[in-house]
Amino acid sequence: MDKIIVNGGNPLEGKIKIGGAKNAVLPIMTACLLAPGKYTLTNVPNLKDTRTMSELLIRIGAEVSYRKHTLSINTENCNNPEAPYDLVKTMRASFYVLGPLLSRFGISKVSLPGGCAWGPRPVDYHIKALKELGAEILLDSGYIIAKGSLVGTEIQFDNVSVGATGNVLMAAVKAEGLTVIRNAAQEPEITLLCEFLNKMGANISGINTNTLTIEGVSELNSVEEFEIVPDRIEAGTFLIATAMAGGKIELLGVNPDHLKIVLNFLEKVGSKVIIKNNSIKFIAPNKVLPIDMITSPFPGFPTDLQAQWLALMTIANGDSKVTDEVYIDRFTHVAELTRLGAKISLNKNVASIQGVSQLKCAQIMSTDIRASASLIIAALSAEGQSEISRIYHIDRGYEKIEEKFRNLGADIWRQRADQL
Repeated sequence: MDKIIVNGGNPLEGKIKIGGAKNAVLPIMTACLLAPGKYTLTNVPNLKDTRTMSELLIRIGAEVSYRKHTLSINTENCNNPEAPYDLVKTMRASFYVLGPLLSRFGISKVSLPGGCAWGPRPVDYHIKALKELGAEILLDSGYIIAKGSLVGTEIQFDNVSVGATGNVLMAAVKAEGLTVIRNAAQEPEITLLCEFLNKMGANISGINTNTLTIEGVSELNSVEEFEIVPDRIEAGTFLIATAMAGGKIELLGVNPDHLKIVLNFLEKVGSKVIIKNNSIKFIAPNKVLPIDMITSPFPGFPTDLQAQWLALMTIANGDSKVTDEVYIDRFTHVAELTRLGAKISLNKNVASIQGVSQLKCAQIMSTDIRASASLIIAALSAEGQSEISRIYHIDRGYEKIEEKFRNLGADIWRQRADQL
């Protein structure tokens, strides 16, 4: 099993191009199933998750090819509306095919999801909403089977859910009549999905608000070319890493509007931020100030940067608290950060951190995508050589992260299993 080795202590300096957003491209890939045709997506990151989703589309009957961050998908001959356990268990986003397959074929068979090994992320919202749209839902041997013709209705989510919002959007675009989604997610990835669906011929209004209105259409068309937005989570990870390791970097190809609250928090800890068009110049603070943070749905602080922010607070000049209101069990990284010398106590969904002057190297283990990122950036600032195992998690959400850090001056490399 591959490992990442980090010799900490080097400040980061240079320019880095941010890739396309994983959380945006995955639902859009599944949206291509809604109407038979040929699609081209650009600025697509080369990740384990995008490759897994490509394999799922192929199993359903699509033709998929990838070259130089351009993904070509032909869904004309899709004939198998099923997402099997062996793929869905490795990536929860596979569940996104439920709505599109039901819309196109009138039936969808999707395994209950797997993915990151933390916290309860139930699919109840997806199922309840599809029932309200008129689907018949069965649970058989670990599979969700959805059948029927869909009719527009009003859907009220008790809590904001990005996944359920996306799935219901795709199911509703060809439903008869009007569908209204209240308390819908407002994340940039949902905005992009709405824009893609409208380009296919859907009629969605209320984009960028928490109330989405979908007027069902009888037909959709394929999309010749569509660009995926920059990954705000990758951008935030490199910004927080620089704040922690020290130095100055420039992010290229980013959307600063997607990072407003993150940049605001980084300025509060003492960083300097200069925004110019689609670039961000960032200078690390001389001393990291302790700032409490609570995650919340967009436009709040993203839960996908909680682990990275917590890592930064471990070297802050004082005490701080990190609260995750989105996923209350998303703290598997705490034990590993403690191995690096961090002082953290955990009470339910609140981590209390006592900042230390210096983290120390250790052997540590990744537990999910974002936890992996937090361990890498903590190791970059730690004294000595750290070894991070189970890094297959990081490859699901970051493209060649060790190469990008190395280009910024970090002493980091991947030790492949056949080299051990």
